[in-house]
Amino acid sequence: MRLLLWYWGRRGGGAQQTLALAAALARRNDTPAVLSLSAQCELMTEIRATGLPVDAVPTYRSAAGFATGFLRVPALAQRLRRQALAFRPDAVISVMTHLWTPLIAPGLKRAGLRYVPMVHDAEPHPGDPALFWEWRLMRELDAAESAIAFSDSVAAGIHRRRPTLRVHRLSLGAIMPAAPEVARRPGEGLLFVNAGRMRAYKGLDLLRDAWRLFQPRFPAAQLLVAGEGDAEALAPGLAALPGVKLRAGWLPEAEMARLVASADAVVLPYREASQSGVAPLAHAAGVPVVATPVGGLAEQLQDGIDGLLARAVTPEAFAEAMMVMADADRRARLAAGARAAGLRLSDWDGMLDRLLAALATA
Repeated sequence: MRLLLWYWGRRGGGAQQTLALAAALARRNDTPAVLSLSAQCELMTEIRATGLPVDAVPTYRSAAGFATGFLRVPALAQRLRRQALAFRPDAVISVMTHLWTPLIAPGLKRAGLRYVPMVHDAEPHPGDPALFWEWRLMRELDAAESAIAFSDSVAAGIHRRRPTLRVHRLSLGAIMPAAPEVARRPGEGLLFVNAGRMRAYKGLDLLRDAWRLFQPRFPAAQLLVAGEGDAEALAPGLAALPGVKLRAGWLPEAEMARLVASADAVVLPYREASQSGVAPLAHAAGVPVVATPVGGLAEQLQDGIDGLLARAVTPEAFAEAMMVMADADRRARLAAGARAAGLRLSDWDGMLDRLLAALATA
């Protein structure tokens, strides 16, 4: 099978997943592959190091660049089609949607190319911009021969819109560098970490209220909230709570992995979720997860084995789950389960095998 991986975003989970897939493809001799990437992709050096052919397409770095870049979209769409038609792939895999994807994907179908998007979200997250969301997704699904989903909830969202479209259900792997071993100093309190882009749907206000219930019972415990966004706007008063530290700003891949590895537990108090890229990263580091029972999170965690699902999406239920995690023996068993899950989620050769098997059935 011959594949073309397409990702025109600059950073984040899409770039990491592209790198993981490219590295797995480079280890095979039976699956020729080429890539179409944004020239501004922050992992370009690492992806080129896999040895796979890369067409570096100039996209943009800023809002102004995005606006002026619209003039180049027709030429860039033709460039992608030329690359694909010259390579003759069995599938063009869109690793993650890009703002220009709905403008370009229909042309792939018209050119007779098999377009298969990885659909990470089937609904807009509460609080996120939703303008043109449905139009964008429908343009991609209408152009698709089949689609890939990483949770049953996303697969269901695709089926609601296109009941006859084949959906391949895969697991979302650990999409960041292997986390380093982090030594904790004796006497340090229990450390909970919430890391990643800060968004309204990720429930920082719920975490704030849960911490108010949890922390008096465990006064030595610490909570680190790190990532790009305004935590105080999302959860006023969070920074003033005892034991809480905020670290604002984009987290490079290696630093994200280090912070997660430093935790006794990762906390995901989401109010809505397709799936989380942080959960498999935590498991790959042998760190158990406390999460709300929403969307794909309930599918990613094995409750009581590699993490804990709160009984409800409330501060009281989340604080209760954190208290269970605070038990050292219970946490050690969950960490062992997380390590076992992490081995599976870090096996990108196996994930590529499953992807190729799914594509071969269509």
